[in-house]
Order: sequence, then structure tokens, then C-alpha cells
Amino acid sequence: MKKDNSKPIGIFDSGLGGLTVLKEVRKLLPEESLVYFGDSGRAPYGTKSADTVRAYTRQDIAFLLSKGVKAVVVACNTAAACAGRDLLDSFGVPVVDVIGAGSELAVSLTSSGNIGVIGTSATVASGVYERAVKALLPGCGFYAKACPLFVPLVEEGWWDDEITYEVARRYLEDIGDVDTLVLGCTHYPYLEKVIGEVTGGKIALVNSAKAVAGKLEQTLEKEGLRNKDGKPVTEYYTSDSVEKFSSLGKLFLGELGGNVFRADPEDFT
Repeated sequence: MKKDNSKPIGIFDSGLGGLTVLKEVRKLLPEESLVYFGDSGRAPYGTKSADTVRAYTRQDIAFLLSKGVKAVVVACNTAAACAGRDLLDSFGVPVVDVIGAGSELAVSLTSSGNIGVIGTSATVASGVYERAVKALLPGCGFYAKACPLFVPLVEEGWWDDEITYEVARRYLEDIGDVDTLVLGCTHYPYLEKVIGEVTGGKIALVNSAKAVAGKLEQTLEKEGLRNKDGKPVTEYYTSDSVEKFSSLGKLFLGELGGNVFRADPEDFT
């Protein structure tokens, strides 16, 4: 059966942080239609149990599949960490996640061999980044820190607020001698300026959104799913307030370039 390459790509996150991924995908693959789901109604994922996040991930992907997507991007580090490849590989479409791509980029950038990652409590507790980094660079120094307050600060739009600076200073005061730091949550790139200043501007910050967009491009080419013509369409769905998503989404992206709808992922399994 001939593949329908005009089908959209699905992207999901626990809220609006995954818009960093959508932005990079849109830059790299401008011909592709996109369906974005932000599960703000059940956010944050990072403070919930692994079993709960795994169940949410199953529902989120099932929802995107109901929209006819040809591939899925797991833009939520916590979802990727808790779901595991066994679940992500069970849906019948290519599923790309941010963790592998971000780890590969960090290893390519470090000169000292001392790599750090900051993320949600669930992502850090899973140890998934440490395993991924050390598989690529055995014997490296590794630092991990959970920064759970960063997600709500980003969702409030407090990207350059003194409260955010103070929180960052408290979180990162013991970062040590790492020379490369993975922003292990797709919300965190919105705080890149704050994190860079707090760490003295001497640490390479890894934005995994760019890396996962590149991985998606490679996957589409490999699977023969790349759309190279037609008029792309973007749709957004949220499990919370459409008005809040629209307002913050415009702040995050400048212009949404698509309509926002309400969806309940619990209707999908």
C-alpha cells in the first residue's frame, strides 16, 4: 500500500514546553503538517509516579494517532524516560524522543568529559540520561539535578524574573566542574538566558529540541515518509484552557499559525 506522506506529524508534551520542539521541526521540515498536544490539564508530569506518566503517555500517543499522524515526537523528557522504548515502539508508527538525541549532542560537545543534566524529578530519578550518556562516553563524570519549579515558572511566562534567577541559583549552586549541561526538559530552553547567566556563561547548554528535530528528519527519510510538497497545516490541542494555551503559545512562538482546540486524552487508550 502506498504511504500517504501528506499525513501530519504528531508532537506531544506535558504542557507548552514542547513548543520548543515544534518550532525547530517547523524550521527544519517546513513542508510538514503538524498536530501538537499539550497536556496542561494534567501537568506537571515530572512530580508524578512512573506508572502514571507511562499511562498518560499511552493516552497521549493514542490521541495523536486518532488524528492520523504518520510519526510521533515525544517532546516530554519525563514521558520518554518513564515510558521506555518497549511502549514507544508498540504503536505502529515511528516514535522519536528527545533523550537519545540530547545525549548524543552533549557527548559531542564536552571537552572535559564532565556532563550534567537538569530535568524534572521523574526524569532525574529514572537515571535514563546517565545511562544514555555513559553508554556513549564510559567513565565520564556525570551530574544530575531535579529542578521541578522551572516548569511552572515557564508556564507562567516568568522567563526573566528575579524569582526565576533566585530559583536557578539555588538549584545550580553545586553544579561543580561540568562543561556541558543538557536542558533535560523541553520547557527549560525558555530559561536558557537565566541558566547561562547563573552558571557564568562557561557551560555549553544542550537544547535537545534542535537535536530531536534532526533525528525526526533522518527517520522520515529512512521510512520514506518525508512530505516535500503540499500546503502544511498546524493544529494545536490542549487538555486545559484553550484561551490560556493560545495566549502563552503566542508568547512562546510569536505566532501560532494554527487553531487551538480542547481535547481530553483520557478518552483514548
